[in-house]
Amino acid sequence: MKRTRDDMEIVWQTPANPPDRHDYILRDGMRYVRPYYFEFISHVKNRWANKTIVDLFTEEFKGRPRDYYVSAVKAGRIQVDGRIVPISYVVQPSQKISHFVHRHEPPVMAWDIEILHREAEVLTVSKPASVPVHPCGQYRKNTVVGILQAEHGLAPLFPIHRLDRLVSGLLILARSASRADLFRQQIESGMVQKQYIARVDGVFPEDEQVVDANVNYNAREGMSTVEVGDDYINGNASAKGKSACTKFTRINTNGSHSIVLCEPITGRTHQIRVHLQCTGHPIANDMLYLSKSVTKRSSEGLGADRAAAKSNLSVDQSSHQNHKDEADNVAEEDFRIDPMCTNCPNLAPKGYDGHEEGLWLHCVKYTGPDWVYECPYPDWAFLS
Repeated sequence: MKRTRDDMEIVWQTPANPPDRHDYILRDGMRYVRPYYFEFISHVKNRWANKTIVDLFTEEFKGRPRDYYVSAVKAGRIQVDGRIVPISYVVQPSQKISHFVHRHEPPVMAWDIEILHREAEVLTVSKPASVPVHPCGQYRKNTVVGILQAEHGLAPLFPIHRLDRLVSGLLILARSASRADLFRQQIESGMVQKQYIARVDGVFPEDEQVVDANVNYNAREGMSTVEVGDDYINGNASAKGKSACTKFTRINTNGSHSIVLCEPITGRTHQIRVHLQCTGHPIANDMLYLSKSVTKRSSEGLGADRAAAKSNLSVDQSSHQNHKDEADNVAEEDFRIDPMCTNCPNLAPKGYDGHEEGLWLHCVKYTGPDWVYECPYPDWAFLS
């Protein structure tokens, strides 16, 4: 869709527009997306009905101030059923609402997505930490699926298992919907074994540890709690979570941290992270689940490890050499500033400063009835 403003022509993108290599800006160890014009489409829910268009956006989409929504409606940046409406317009159920925005995606760390295995119907990659698997929330192009399409022409791709944004490691993608369904059936039937490694605080017990404790995820707080009989971790005695079980085996330790093999029997949100917290040995850089009992020694060690991680990232960036010059040229160009945009002139959206770290949690192996896929260990898994 094209629209002409006094000083330029705007081309509005939709989910049907594929990402392109030129959309990315590599800068200071981070991968940014050049801001672009995008049409968000939604339909009026019953609970939205009989509200004015401005009240609806102000109450349901709190990321922007009311004044912005007033201006957006007047300028035609917010439309109903393809029509410009007055700010007093009252919406009705099922009407189509379009919000035309200057979209700024959050940055992710600029690691390469290493292709581990490629065949006719299956692709496996080593997912970098901080990069979401598929479009969600504010992320669309800065995703594993988007980057693989932009840089390798690989599409369509169907992720067959979850891997949280801050987790790294093995990601299996089917290259057809039928193959994806087969993988998912095997996973749901309990025919697939999963293995992760984690770097945890302290000296993990030498004997195998099994945590069989319900996990309850609170979407509003963005974290999980654990139930162990009548004893509730994180002080949430009213939680009614889903059954969850994880096996843990120590691989090695240096006295401060331990590398632990994690084998989740179930697949709950943040299961490994909160079950490790339950053992008293949370992931050593997991600020969400680090307990108050974590020692000062660990915090000091974490600072050194962060410095080492940033150094490793700088070295690893040499793998981008094939398109580094192209990326540098993009980075030096000014992107188009939109006068109505609440994020301009910043490259990243408000609230994202580009400084975040991946968790020391890495998927290393998936084993099915007649297949096995593996991923190499990350540098942080080798203790000194």
